[in-house]
Amino acid sequence: MHVKIDRRRFLQIAAAVTLLPGAGFAATSDFRWRGVALGARSSMALAGVDQARGQEIAARMQAEIDRLEAIFSLYRGDSAISVLNARGRLTEPPAELLEALSLCSALAAATGGAFDPTVQPVWRLHAERLQQGRKPSRGEVTEACGVVGWDNVAFGPDEIAFRRPGMAITLNGVAQGYITDRIAALLRAEGMRDVLIDMGEIAATGGHSDGSPWQAGIADPQGRVVRRIQLRDRALATSAPRGTVLDPEGRVGHIFDPRTGATAERWNLVSVSAPTAAIADGLSTGFCMMPRSGMAAALELHDGARIEMLA
Repeated sequence: MHVKIDRRRFLQIAAAVTLLPGAGFAATSDFRWRGVALGARSSMALAGVDQARGQEIAARMQAEIDRLEAIFSLYRGDSAISVLNARGRLTEPPAELLEALSLCSALAAATGGAFDPTVQPVWRLHAERLQQGRKPSRGEVTEACGVVGWDNVAFGPDEIAFRRPGMAITLNGVAQGYITDRIAALLRAEGMRDVLIDMGEIAATGGHSDGSPWQAGIADPQGRVVRRIQLRDRALATSAPRGTVLDPEGRVGHIFDPRTGATAERWNLVSVSAPTAAIADGLSTGFCMMPRSGMAAALELHDGARIEMLA
């Protein structure tokens, strides 16, 4: 299936070092690690940490990422979410999945349904038809929208179940932020108090060793930094409908309005900061389909969240 990613995803983690997005890690770092996380090349730099300790932290971080990918990844047939989509139900679901679904319920309500993980059948329809060289017909889109609706997802500690056949969910609009928050918590538990994490969504704890806040860049779909903001104990997420495109010509973006099945074309870029990366991630996704007035109402329901950029 053809999916073109215009903005390369590159995970970076720094602790007590100076880091600007895309600038690399400071030469003074005592430990450096490179690997793969979330399907992307990854790097970590930790200042004041020796090799043995750094290897321990890196191993725990990679294990946590792998564990969470086994829950949230749509590209792994054995992941919890893939099993749910294939069977329409999942017994004894992981606690992390239930936590993410609870967050999705709040986001769906706050955005009036603009954020809705059950949009996956619409995404899949567009991706499959574009792979065949055509856009889906209006009738096909209407049919796909017929199985979209967050109210038809029932979940609890014993089971997650779809109330309609043909339903499927994607947590791509919130899972990246959720995983970012989990890695930030892991590093805090390891004693790292000044940390900047960029896993597509950005989480900042503390600041530089001189007391100044971290700086983060907001990039457009071409990867150009169009604005820099300061972050301290805060997260930043940016959604761009054409940051990933589904057709060879690059005209059809990857974010769809779950209420209509249409591509999100109201905004080219939405950037939101919030106390957690998961909230920032979900709001920036939902806001791609919303007018400013709707965004303001949703922000009132999420203390500390704010829009950093609309374009």
